[in-house]
Amino acid sequence: MESIDLLVLRTARDWLASGHRVLLATVARTWGSSPRPVGSMMALRNDGRVVGSVSGGCIEDDLIHRYTTAYGGSGLPDATPEVVRYGVSADEAHRFGLPCGGTLELVLEFSPSWRSLDELLSHLDAGHLVRRRLTLEGNEVALERSAMPEQFSFDGQQMLNTLGPGYRLLMIGAGALAEYLATMALFNGFKVTVCDPRPEYVETWAVSGVEKVVGMPDDVVRDFAVDLRTCIVALSHDPKLDDLALLEALQSPAFYIGAIGSRRNSQLRRERLIEHFGETDRSLERLHGPMGIYIGSKTPAEIAVSVMAEILAAKNGITLPGAANVAEAKSLRERVGAR
Repeated sequence: MESIDLLVLRTARDWLASGHRVLLATVARTWGSSPRPVGSMMALRNDGRVVGSVSGGCIEDDLIHRYTTAYGGSGLPDATPEVVRYGVSADEAHRFGLPCGGTLELVLEFSPSWRSLDELLSHLDAGHLVRRRLTLEGNEVALERSAMPEQFSFDGQQMLNTLGPGYRLLMIGAGALAEYLATMALFNGFKVTVCDPRPEYVETWAVSGVEKVVGMPDDVVRDFAVDLRTCIVALSHDPKLDDLALLEALQSPAFYIGAIGSRRNSQLRRERLIEHFGETDRSLERLHGPMGIYIGSKTPAEIAVSVMAEILAAKNGITLPGAANVAEAKSLRERVGAR
């Protein structure tokens, strides 16, 4: 399953190629609480079909009523981009299902250029990071390759949205936990790769849509072109495999690096990496281990939920409280139970 951004852009391009008129709506600014973050997109076809989301559904319904033929209207206009705002008044906020005090602003592009969307998708499919700049006056779109992700911005005249290849998950070890975690990552729009040099594990892999790589983990991580949208997790329980992968991962810009294991095994791993491989307490600050958030998980499925939650928190820039940390939470429970 690809990311929602890619799905919206790809669907809009394909609709345009089929001769349909299309509205591309982007959440440009928000005030107060908002159901969707800035940069969220939806594509609306002239007959009322929708992909993507800019709210919980009520604003989508309003756009369908305004701009399509689904309810007898005249359809999408041939116009330059417009800015519309929802939720300014309490009545509007209630009508459109916005939280109390929530306001959002949308940029509406009427029938965006098929050629521009096709060029953008070609870059994204090739794994490039692309800055899309829309200038409302004149309806001008410029695409530029970018080396680093940038914050979405809109100043009333120009909208800047950095789009990139989907987030990627590289897993070391093709066991049961990896299968559950892969399923959840695919559901959340990640491109998933599993690496395991052990044929008895790779040959029984059962999750479709996952790239399988048979090779030594350090070589695989080194060749993976790790970027800021990559996370790497060691799941094999074999130090010969996990440690090699982690040593390479720690030299990369991956946004999340984690390793499975108990508190004792995690501590032994840290000691090994420091004593034998020259790592330090500071260099290991990026390593999540035991990884995941504390939910009392026992089964592979529950552990996968825990790990995926921590990965998504890191992806979204959320700092979790200490009580969510597996090691801290278990230690606290033991201290409380000993009283």
